[in-house]
Amino acid sequence: MSHKVVRCIERPDAEIVGALSHLGVATVHEAQGRTGLMRPYMRPIYATAKISGPAVTVSCHPGDNLMIHAAIEVCRPGDIIVASPTSESTDGMFGELLGVSCIAHGIVGLVIDAGVRDTAELTGLQFPVWSKAISAQGTVKASAGSVNIPVICAGALVNPGDVVIADADGVVVVPRSQAVDVSRLGQQRRAKEEKTRERLSKGELGVDFYGLRAKLAELGVEYVDHLSNESGERTLASRTGQGD
Repeated sequence: MSHKVVRCIERPDAEIVGALSHLGVATVHEAQGRTGLMRPYMRPIYATAKISGPAVTVSCHPGDNLMIHAAIEVCRPGDIIVASPTSESTDGMFGELLGVSCIAHGIVGLVIDAGVRDTAELTGLQFPVWSKAISAQGTVKASAGSVNIPVICAGALVNPGDVVIADADGVVVVPRSQAVDVSRLGQQRRAKEEKTRERLSKGELGVDFYGLRAKLAELGVEYVDHLSNESGERTLASRTGQGD
């Protein structure tokens, strides 16, 4: 198998990246048709972590962080490293020292479908990481991999230069070619949600606002003032073992 480090990739416009960041993961996911979301086991190492930026992708051997080191060299300020082992791993493939190196090169975060360690130190550095696991298990630097090729990370396809948005709700990937449209749709959705929030805050019920009464009736849901005696007695009898 051929391994390579691709130095040059196309990146999205910084303004679009910023706009997607303000929208957040949940809104972006909805705006692009509920696609691009990574598996829910990908969690941030601290609750307030939030990032967005172009993906620099890493395909690496499980338990081996050699290619993460190689990726740092080709990153630009504002990039996010997205690392995916070629088979399942929970080893702590990223820690404080790699975090220090990333910060020095302007990298804004890491998404890794494996383990991370030194989480207290990384939190102190305010370097955001989303990972599959937290593990002190050490790794080696011995196996070839690739940088800036398409990868599958936590169930999501990530191409180099795609926009990665991550916050407390998870991680979502927006294809670079769709970033402008998704940003526009996301802003429209957020404006609509603001109006909905205002109406709900004033006490309007969701069943009325969303027109759900017709759906409830269609599904055969009935409104009654009280549970009938017959029904209540039958339920009580079944619980006490009587009525056989």
